[in-house]
Amino acid sequence: MESPKRQKATRNASEQIDVDSKPALQFKDGQQNFIETDALDISTYLFDPAAEYKMNHKRRGLALIFNHERFFWHLMLPERRGTVADRENLKRSLTELGFEVKCFDDLKAEDVVQNIYNVSIGKHEDADCFMCIFLSHGEEDHVYAYDAKIKIQTLTSMFRGDKCPSLVGKPKIFIIQACRGDKHDDPVIAADTVDSLTDKSDINETEVDAAAVYTLPAGADFIMCYSVAEGYYSHRETVNGSWYIQDLCNMIRRHGPSLEFTELLTLVNRKVSHRKVDVCRDIHALGKKQIPCFASMLTKKLYFYPKSK
Repeated sequence: MESPKRQKATRNASEQIDVDSKPALQFKDGQQNFIETDALDISTYLFDPAAEYKMNHKRRGLALIFNHERFFWHLMLPERRGTVADRENLKRSLTELGFEVKCFDDLKAEDVVQNIYNVSIGKHEDADCFMCIFLSHGEEDHVYAYDAKIKIQTLTSMFRGDKCPSLVGKPKIFIIQACRGDKHDDPVIAADTVDSLTDKSDINETEVDAAAVYTLPAGADFIMCYSVAEGYYSHRETVNGSWYIQDLCNMIRRHGPSLEFTELLTLVNRKVSHRKVDVCRDIHALGKKQIPCFASMLTKKLYFYPKSK
């Protein structure tokens, strides 16, 4: 006589209901092919390739521009003529995108760090993102303030999740127009310069500098945008500003509200790469080109859709 437990197990087995719409397939080796129903895979939603950053907060966010034209004499760095044009171009273009733009000129390193720290501890809950731009000389993993160089990672680290929780999961954009200025720094006359101009301040010259800023990772939701890839040349016109900032602002005005940001940066790369030095007093600079680069740690698509007024 079977025990109660064995009888219950036999009854449960006989009462098992198959929910498959077709009978199991029998293979030659006696094994059967069963169709099993899996639980809903939530990763389908987590890794949606069309996922976008939420950009409908009350504010677009802050954009800080640190513009450096002159430097303390002991640094032995040349003036960056044309950088004011870059600053004004950026200010106009980013304001049109909805950013609250704040400009700082020729600040000492201590003041640069303090200003960025003050922003990092601020409240950004109602902002879409944050942007920080450096217009200066640079080398390796540093950019120069008026009196000293600053490590780039010192600045980006202030916006990591544990330091700036109100920007967690939001884009943090760093744009660095920096060049070393110790190679091919003889100015060249732009091809479209008006020959009759005699006042040197009105002549748009191109200064060719060697790039020495390395591409640096920063963390999730950061994107680091550089005016030039390591080993190439960075060009700045003394009247119109740098090639990179000119073309970046042009693309922002034309496609900023509609094109995904990394796609826009790729367009900027293409536009800058088509430029070249045609006329130069230094024959070694003839034909020199420039190619920007960006390192994206973004986790979603980034669009700057127009803000409702």
